[in-house]
Amino acid sequence: MLQPLGFEQRSINTSLGKMVYYTASGLPWQDKSEKTDKETLVFLHGFGGGSSAYEWSKVYPAFAAEYRVIAPDLIGWGKSDHPQRSYKVDDYLTTIREFIEQTCTSPVTAIASSLTAAFIIRVAIADPDLFKSLILVSPAGISDFGQDYSRSFFAQLVSVPLVDRFVYSKGIATDAGIRTFLEQRQFAQANRVYQEIVEAYLQSAQAPNAEYAALSFVRGDLCFDLSLYVQQLTTPTAMMWGQKSQFTAPEVGRRLAEINPQAIRFFQVLENVGLTPQLELPAVTIGLIRRYLTLLKGN
Repeated sequence: MLQPLGFEQRSINTSLGKMVYYTASGLPWQDKSEKTDKETLVFLHGFGGGSSAYEWSKVYPAFAAEYRVIAPDLIGWGKSDHPQRSYKVDDYLTTIREFIEQTCTSPVTAIASSLTAAFIIRVAIADPDLFKSLILVSPAGISDFGQDYSRSFFAQLVSVPLVDRFVYSKGIATDAGIRTFLEQRQFAQANRVYQEIVEAYLQSAQAPNAEYAALSFVRGDLCFDLSLYVQQLTTPTAMMWGQKSQFTAPEVGRRLAEINPQAIRFFQVLENVGLTPQLELPAVTIGLIRRYLTLLKGN
């Protein structure tokens, strides 16, 4: 997996196996004279064929001089362990909490995307002392406001044994499959997809046993209705949403934000952007994160 300059790979053990993460470890970000009590930013990637911490790799180095930055590959993704199991929501609620507890000694700001951002909301509800603030990109449970994603045609198709593995190996975990998905579904503009992105997703998608987590996601095993939980959130939160996100529209985000304006204090729609502005427009995403870090600190 492509690794930014000055970052190294480390790991911790969770109840489901080894979880790899990336953090600044030396020059140009750190030297022996620097203070070691920097505020921590945790960057968490979303789900989809080939997802990994690479998703945030064009963003998190911009914060390494001022903050302690950590970016994990979630269990089942990237270079972390890939247990052969049908993954459930509680698997990620548990391992995300374990990761933060083991790597951080004070409340953190979590910066997360899509379904993982929805998981972070639930972790913050259950363990609010772990978090200082949340900055979330398109947080959605994928089955929000009574919609049942698991009943969709594609979810039903990949629920069929043998068909699921065929679809993954021939339609998802290939160079053409990854590129087509990025260009047609994940990005608003296909010309923003370049070969390095395709290669990073493909490397993660083709890791041994990578299909277990990916198919659990595609089947809908990890989806839930976030609207049933968001009212309980107390952590100061900002949301940004790609206007052209094909999976969950910005209107869903607005409805979620309106349920709990006391906690969700900022909501921003990004024009002509898809699901992952952190890859499609990283400079804009960096600027917004910086803005929200300041605004949430003052609220």
